[in-house]
Amino acid sequence: MSNKLARLPLLTCRRATLRDLRPADAPALLRLLTTEEVTRFISPPPTTVEGFERFVAWANAQRAAGHYMCFAVVPHGGETAAGIIQVRQLEEGFGTAEWGFVIGPAFWGTGLFVEAAELVLAFAFDSVGVHRLEARTAVANGRGNGALRKLGARREAILRESFCRGGRRLDQILWSILDEDWRRAKASRRPRADT
Repeated sequence: MSNKLARLPLLTCRRATLRDLRPADAPALLRLLTTEEVTRFISPPPTTVEGFERFVAWANAQRAAGHYMCFAVVPHGGETAAGIIQVRQLEEGFGTAEWGFVIGPAFWGTGLFVEAAELVLAFAFDSVGVHRLEARTAVANGRGNGALRKLGARREAILRESFCRGGRRLDQILWSILDEDWRRAKASRRPRADT
C-alpha cells in the first residue's frame, strides 16, 4: 500500500485542486481552521504556525509510511489550503479506514467541500482499495452530518459520550460508506446515452 501513497496524486474538480500538504499551507490553515465556529466539533488543531508545520511534516511522514492520507483542499485561483480531508487506515492495507475533514468557514455552502470530498472518495475506493470508510461526527454538528448524508454515508450508531471537547462529553454518530454503495451511487449519477 505504501507505493500508492508515496505521493498523493493531484486531484482536480471545478472548484478546487487537492494535493499533498505543504509547509507553506501552515499560515492559512492557522487562520482558517482555528476559530471557535470551526473547532467546536473537532479535536483541537495546532495553535501556531509552527504547530501546523509540525502537523504537515507528521502527515507527510505517515503518508509515506502508507498509513494515512491528508489532502490540502486548495480553491481554484488560490495557492494555499482552505481546508483538509484526511483518511487513515483502521486495518492494514486500508480495507477499513476513517476519514475526517475541515474547511474554512468562508467556503461553507459553496459546493467546494462536496466536490473535493467526492474526489477523495473516488481515490480511496477506486485507487487505494478501501472497502469501508467510516466517519464520526458530533450529534450536534448539523453541517457535518448533512454533508455526510449528502455524500451517501449511512448512519450506523450513536456513540454515547465518545468525544470530549472543552471539558464536555459529546455523543457522536458513526457513519459509513461501503465501496459497493459508492460504486452503485456513482453509476447512477453518470449521464446515460440516448438509445
